[in-house]
Amino acid sequence: MTENNSFKLGYDYDAWHGYGQRDILSTDISLKTNSHMILCGMSGSGKSYALIWCLKMLILVSSPEAKFFFADFKQDDSFAFLRECTFYYPYKKSLEALERVYAILHKRQSGEDKDRDMITLIWDEYMANILALQGEDKKKAADVMNKVSEILMLGRSLGVRFICSCQRPDAKAFPDGSRLNYGIIMILGAPMRSIYEMLMPKEYIDMIEDRQFERGEGGLLLQGSDLRFVKIPTVRNVKEMQEICIRALS
Repeated sequence: MTENNSFKLGYDYDAWHGYGQRDILSTDISLKTNSHMILCGMSGSGKSYALIWCLKMLILVSSPEAKFFFADFKQDDSFAFLRECTFYYPYKKSLEALERVYAILHKRQSGEDKDRDMITLIWDEYMANILALQGEDKKKAADVMNKVSEILMLGRSLGVRFICSCQRPDAKAFPDGSRLNYGIIMILGAPMRSIYEMLMPKEYIDMIEDRQFERGEGGLLLQGSDLRFVKIPTVRNVKEMQEICIRALS
């Protein structure tokens, strides 16, 4: 399997609802582009399912040398199938995943590591994780946020990708404008203007018009300027999708 850099994000919402067409929305995720991703949506929006779908799609277009780390702060039952995987980090172990990826970033930056095989850190419920840390140890929370910001700023050319999911991307967990450092922004579920305002310019929010997003549907902003509307496909063979993810994280 070789890396082809075309990441399938789902079906085009308008083509699906307007014409019944399964037109795939894809984006370039080569080192030339910003492939950091943030996935937002309130409870019941289909966010967890979409995260599994996106992980599967990334795995399928990645080289065999690519590595994936999955931080699952909430330990959602949606990801229970990953719990025996080597590179699955539940609850407070989520910080171990960050430290491993951060160490790789710095080895590559220093020249010690010449590899550019993609390293991807997926962090579910990142916002909740940061808020919990802030309640326990503000200094530690600040250190974590700074490391994430560094990955977002330096990771593209060094082959290190960050994907996070959360309900609301409040500024307190995304310091110094780091919410703007995502090349792929996906917001699922009923349109909540407050969430869109945190991540998208007003002119793009106005383009939502009268679309009524259901579970697994929403807005998608690519590279800060290409607004699309997406529908996450329903996978018939869920077991196969899970097995693809398990192999990549084992």
